[in-house]
Amino acid sequence: MLKITLKDGSKIEIEKGTKIIDVAQKISEGLARNATCGEINGEIKDLRYEIQEDCDLVIHTFNQEDLEGKKAYWHTTSHIMAQAVKRLFPDVKFAIGPSIDDGFYYDFDVEKPFTDEDKEKIEEEMKKIIKEDIKIERFSLPKKEALELMKEQPYKQELIEELPEGEEISFYKQGDFTDLCAGPHLMSTGKVKSVKILSSSGAYWRGSEKNKMLQRIYAISFPKASMLQEYLDLLEEARQRDHRKIGKELELFMTHELVGSGLPMYLPNGATIRRILERYIQDKEIALGYKHVYTPSLANVSLYKTSGHWEHYKEDMFPVMKMDTEEMVLRPMNCPHHMLIYKNKMHSYRDLPIRIGELAHDFRYESSGSVCGLERVREMCQNDAHLFVRPDQIKEEFGQVVKLILSVYEDFGFDNYSFRLSLRDKENKEKYFDDDEMWEIAENQLREILTELNIPYYEAEGEAAFYGPKLDVQIKTALGHDVTISTCQLDFLLPQRFELEYIGEDGKAHRPVVIHRAILGTFDRFLSFLIEEYKGAFPAWLAPVQVKILPITDNQHEYAHKIAKKYEEKGIRVEVDDRSEKTGYKIREAQLEKVPYMLIVGEKEVEANTVSIRSREEGDIGAKAVDEFMKDLLDEIENKK
Repeated sequence: MLKITLKDGSKIEIEKGTKIIDVAQKISEGLARNATCGEINGEIKDLRYEIQEDCDLVIHTFNQEDLEGKKAYWHTTSHIMAQAVKRLFPDVKFAIGPSIDDGFYYDFDVEKPFTDEDKEKIEEEMKKIIKEDIKIERFSLPKKEALELMKEQPYKQELIEELPEGEEISFYKQGDFTDLCAGPHLMSTGKVKSVKILSSSGAYWRGSEKNKMLQRIYAISFPKASMLQEYLDLLEEARQRDHRKIGKELELFMTHELVGSGLPMYLPNGATIRRILERYIQDKEIALGYKHVYTPSLANVSLYKTSGHWEHYKEDMFPVMKMDTEEMVLRPMNCPHHMLIYKNKMHSYRDLPIRIGELAHDFRYESSGSVCGLERVREMCQNDAHLFVRPDQIKEEFGQVVKLILSVYEDFGFDNYSFRLSLRDKENKEKYFDDDEMWEIAENQLREILTELNIPYYEAEGEAAFYGPKLDVQIKTALGHDVTISTCQLDFLLPQRFELEYIGEDGKAHRPVVIHRAILGTFDRFLSFLIEEYKGAFPAWLAPVQVKILPITDNQHEYAHKIAKKYEEKGIRVEVDDRSEKTGYKIREAQLEKVPYMLIVGEKEVEANTVSIRSREEGDIGAKAVDEFMKDLLDEIENKK
């Protein structure tokens, strides 16, 4: 008998050769009904896999936290979609159909792109195949027989030819359809309950423009119709929150092919918000003793060879530019420049900590397919800083950074976030600087600091910077996604590579430690995040236009402009809509522009020196004296309510 250790630590005994699905059945009928795949000693296996030795076993199902369980479910559905396409388009050639983090896709070689009508027919055929509840069978073949089986499928043959001799070549068969596949898969097509085709697009075979353009269909599936509806509702909410859509509607930013992809241009409204953000964070940093600098966006390649970025990061940099005797490159980050600023003169132990901040422009060589609005760009402005500290100052300075992060999040109304301690992957010698002792010291110090500061955190292996571990703040977005906004990194390496020193109390040279930190990250990505979180309805302190004054007739124009001038002198961003349009029309336009406050002025307001206030959120809230409303608004802006 074999001894099997389950996820909860309990143990069961089974006979050698028992299938994973039979183990699930032994545990409970419900588990067997919902099982999608198994995991033996950390390796994903098909439900049909026969267990041959003592092992740890996890049985995956389709649930929110179980990505492997969902992927097996979606991969099975991709085969159902391929079978449906085969029935409707008999001459189709199949490429690949993997599961992804949000559903699955399949690439097909067909005569012409799929129309909306085609996709409707494919979805209906998929539902028929599910209703047929066809048994799914797994089998293997030698290479020669595998090639013969796939003789009418050139893409599958290409994949088979590349497999090493002797490697198992597995297939999955469901009725009249057979596909080359490593699995895992559900036991039958009827296990899938609810499907939806989402979109289609062109996709080059193997992602190379040198190859043929195929037709890719994206889709999703769920065990319950209600889960599918929830997902579709979430997609619609995501569409409504898309910062690119809102950015265009509110005239925040634009892109143009003559400028280039990944290079957005800020329009006046967007530039106003960005200016507010820049001043906001710089003022906070200055109050904490930061000294701000400007450094060039271009540097000699030697700078990055000294820092180590050239070895670990050059694939993400723009190509080298040869200028006279120098090789120059657009910088992807700012830390090497700040190391040299620190090194510009000798420091005493009394000078530390030294906090160098910069709103710095950096450049990353992103592919055209990955750039996205403000979220992923090729040129970005980063809220960056480097703190040069003595070893005995690490805890206090690190704690100050965390307090700054929490203060900023309170101002923006962020309350759903967690702290992630990002560590290196010890096995990845290429990605991380190879110095075990340095890593052990840095990682343990961060654990101690977080424990002493009473900050709850979880660990994530493989997420560190190449030079050191870091604390990342993971914010849960309105759509339920985890994004990293702020980061704080501990670095023993760069001070060593740049030979940084300070003179200690003992009169001898000592090496400082560097804390890298970014509070808002890049302003571009942060603004894209804010647009989607606020759905374009920025709080008054951030809104590009805080007040719109709407005179009812021409007779109130002078009064409206007089109020506007008074408010402008107090720093309030105000506009007067004095067009010859109906008041209701002006209100609707201001509402679409998501202006926080609209002030309607007619004859009675002029006589009483008041304004009738309409709030973006609350609607009509009554009349107030001109100065009283101004005082209330300034208080709201000052306190970031």
